[in-house]
Amino acid sequence: MCILTSTDFEACGPVDELVHRYTSKLSSKDTDRREGIGVCGWILVSLSFFLVVITFPISIWACIKVVREYERAVVFRLGRILSKKAKGPGLILILPCTDTFIKVDLRTVTCNIPPQEILTKDAVTTQVDGVVYYRIHSAVSAVANVTDVHSATFLLAQTTLRNVLGTRSLAQLLAGREEIARSIQAILDSATEQWGIKVSRVEIKDVRIPVAMQRAMAAEAEAAREAKAKVVAAEGEMNASKALKQASMVLAESPAGLQLRYLQTLTTLAAENNSTIVFPLPINMLESLGQKNRGG
Repeated sequence: MCILTSTDFEACGPVDELVHRYTSKLSSKDTDRREGIGVCGWILVSLSFFLVVITFPISIWACIKVVREYERAVVFRLGRILSKKAKGPGLILILPCTDTFIKVDLRTVTCNIPPQEILTKDAVTTQVDGVVYYRIHSAVSAVANVTDVHSATFLLAQTTLRNVLGTRSLAQLLAGREEIARSIQAILDSATEQWGIKVSRVEIKDVRIPVAMQRAMAAEAEAAREAKAKVVAAEGEMNASKALKQASMVLAESPAGLQLRYLQTLTTLAAENNSTIVFPLPINMLESLGQKNRGG
């Protein structure tokens, strides 16, 4: 029973404040009662401690446990978590008959997601696998809030991968792997927070598509490359024609330049094909023949 003193009545003016203070006192007493182990619990703990004392030093080997640097121990005393936090690293004291403990590994765990058959947004069947890196940052939550934290995280990673990739098209899946991985990581990190899990990284390893789709994509890529090659060739021809036009204008202004170009061409032919016999003709002779033809 909660008893209010005269000081409480003097401090509280209105009736609603008085009722609120009375309710808060009742709730605090209920909380203390729930968190305590009770009289019987203290009797059992005292008997266990007395047993350790009378069997000392033999009992010390059963009471002292070693917790490694990367581990934490969640100690249960009469079924309740002791001090609401994990113990370690180092030496911890365990009372026989009343205390039990569970060791939790805090190192990063690698979770390989097997290939998942997924139907993308544009109705393409693909197989996608990935890997999830996570670690336990709260040993108490990992023990008290979920039966098997590693199995639960593994199944949740599979389901999240299927759900996220089912809302993306094949083009988005192939081009935006990093964005999809960050989205999956955010969803997993939010869902596993109450389990004491911190998801540090998610990677999509491989995307497998059907053979027919691979052939279709290869044909599309080949056609795109051929079209690009034709455009490049046409642009080259256009640039070459412009250069030839400018060269012809320059040679028309200087007849001696045309003869020098003719001699340079002969030199090039003689250097490349030694078996070829070239009979050079003077340019003036060709010009006189052209004039006679026009005069006739």
